[in-house]
Amino acid sequence: MSGGDDAVVDGRSAASGSPQPLEWKFAQVFGERTAGEEIQEVDIISAIEFDKSGDHLATGDRGGRVVLFERTDTKDVGGSRRDLERMEHAVNRHPEFRYKTEFQSHEPEFDYLKSLEIEEKINKIRWCQTANSALFLLSTNDKTIKFWKVQEKKIKKISEMNVDPSKALRNGTIGTSSNSGISKPLLANGVSSDRSSEYASNDLSFPQGGIPSLRLPVVTSLEASLIARCRRVYAHAHDYHINSISNNSDGETFISADDLRINLWNLEISNQSFNIVDVKPANMEDLTEVITSAEFHPTQCNMLAYSSSKGCIRLIDLRQSALCDSHAKIFEEPEQSGTKSFFTEIIASVSDIKFAKDGRHILSRDYMTLKLWDVNMDSGPVATFQVHEYLRPKLCDLYENDSIFDKFECCLSGDGMRVATGSYSNLFRVFGYANGNSEATTLEASKNPMRRQVPAQSRPSRSLSSITRVVRRGGESPSVDANGNSIDSTTKLLHLAWHPTENSIACAAANSLYMYYA
Repeated sequence: MSGGDDAVVDGRSAASGSPQPLEWKFAQVFGERTAGEEIQEVDIISAIEFDKSGDHLATGDRGGRVVLFERTDTKDVGGSRRDLERMEHAVNRHPEFRYKTEFQSHEPEFDYLKSLEIEEKINKIRWCQTANSALFLLSTNDKTIKFWKVQEKKIKKISEMNVDPSKALRNGTIGTSSNSGISKPLLANGVSSDRSSEYASNDLSFPQGGIPSLRLPVVTSLEASLIARCRRVYAHAHDYHINSISNNSDGETFISADDLRINLWNLEISNQSFNIVDVKPANMEDLTEVITSAEFHPTQCNMLAYSSSKGCIRLIDLRQSALCDSHAKIFEEPEQSGTKSFFTEIIASVSDIKFAKDGRHILSRDYMTLKLWDVNMDSGPVATFQVHEYLRPKLCDLYENDSIFDKFECCLSGDGMRVATGSYSNLFRVFGYANGNSEATTLEASKNPMRRQVPAQSRPSRSLSSITRVVRRGGESPSVDANGNSIDSTTKLLHLAWHPTENSIACAAANSLYMYYA
């Protein structure tokens, strides 16, 4: 890595040289499978999302379940992290999460009007603003969005009386006889000795000689239990499969997007939504592109971006009109002449977009690359990162087994200095984006993430033609990666998320959730 450039990037001086690549370490794994263990389809993770604080993590799977994890390593440290740093107390712990709860979010359904089976698979999860220590989140499958509230509730129980518990209580209290005028022999504590009398008709068993005192039942609180309750269901608004949901920064609205439309919802109103983007042509034969992903701007509640299968990203302003058919800006790479092939349009389709935390940049992922866009510059991406360029000669095989249509997600670090995305063979890649930072790390979703490290690094560049691409090493076969390892297209790392404030990544490899820190 070369250094020596005197420059300031986002207020940080790079005079001491280019930043050193992060050293990623394994933190923990949930649902690790043993060698040879068969993976159940319903257990495969299909969505991952950190909340804004980073203290909670949610995953969704193909079985319609949502599993919540909470962070534990920050709770038992004396004082806040800032206080400890002032005291020069080294906090050497890595982020630790523990299982919190899970609930069944969606069930399989059948649309009788369209004779269509609706999967229970969770497509997206988004956290909402917390209130009164309760957690709120949105989850969606192909057709239905649900708003969930997860809250601790203390279980209350009525304590037992000091009588024989083997006998069932009919009324829970001891009734007094209405025949008070009938004289019956009584024991020392006033209990009638006549077992056939009406007084003893409650089937209570008293010890011989009576009891010194009667303990009346009282309500006692036991341990707290997490209860997930579906507050609202937003249904019947999409004719096509929902691919995205995104919360607005106003905390009141969110959007949902399918292949042809984007709808705007109010969290409090489940029976009405507003269609704000509609790309469906009058004649479906004229359809040339579909919506692939959509996201609200992180701070400006009137701005949102959506990507298309043609590889472009459109930025729209909700203040312009009720139906945003025209975009405020469009971001697309200039078409290069003479480079078209059958696969050009397929691999150009954007599978995911994410805004940087400050809203200045947009990260997009297509099949072969990651691109970083500046919202103030629509002439082209400010950086392009090659994810698995060694697969380019293999596109025909990837098309035959449908792998070319895999939709990989992407994410940015909280400081916006690094980006990450997944690949095949359960690999994921982390790239640095800063002045002089040419970091390009390949990690494997395993307990030894660095064993598939690629030595060749690609520096981000303005134009695609001048990219320093990852050099293939170790063989001429196109089915091997840059380190000579064979590629398994059946094991793919599609879903990952970056902690909002720390260098910590959670990623899904089939039914296992791996977590790493640097």
